Amino acid sequence: MPPNSLSLYTLKTEKEGFYDITSTVRDMIRKSGVDAGLCIVYCPHTTAGVTINENADPDVVKDLLYGLGKAFPDRREFRHSEGNSAAHLKASCIGSSVTIIVENGEPRLGTWQGVYFCEFDGPRERACHIKIIG
Repeated sequence: MPPNSLSLYTLKTEKEGFYDITSTVRDMIRKSGVDAGLCIVYCPHTTAGVTINENADPDVVKDLLYGLGKAFPDRREFRHSEGNSAAHLKASCIGSSVTIIVENGEPRLGTWQGVYFCEFDGPRERACHIKIIG
């Protein structure tokens, strides 16, 4: 993958979940040959997102999903005809992109950090764009 090119990463998701894509991001950075720059991971979906959070303890992801479910439960008052307003709220809260510093050909993540694709309205075939800029 040449520097400054855009890559598409696809995955199949379950109903809800956080998918650790850190190794994919790391591999794409290495293949780009960029030593110093930025990596942008972007989710083009309105009921999914991308975030950076702890990847050492799997209970953190479970707690995040639980907390988001409590903060944004399905409600009969929602008017959106597809019935997935809670997923839209969760995705808006999480956000659609992250920017990661690339240094020495590696993502500059904290010791406990990982990059996650976040599904809130699956199961689906999803994609995210990864761009490395040198």
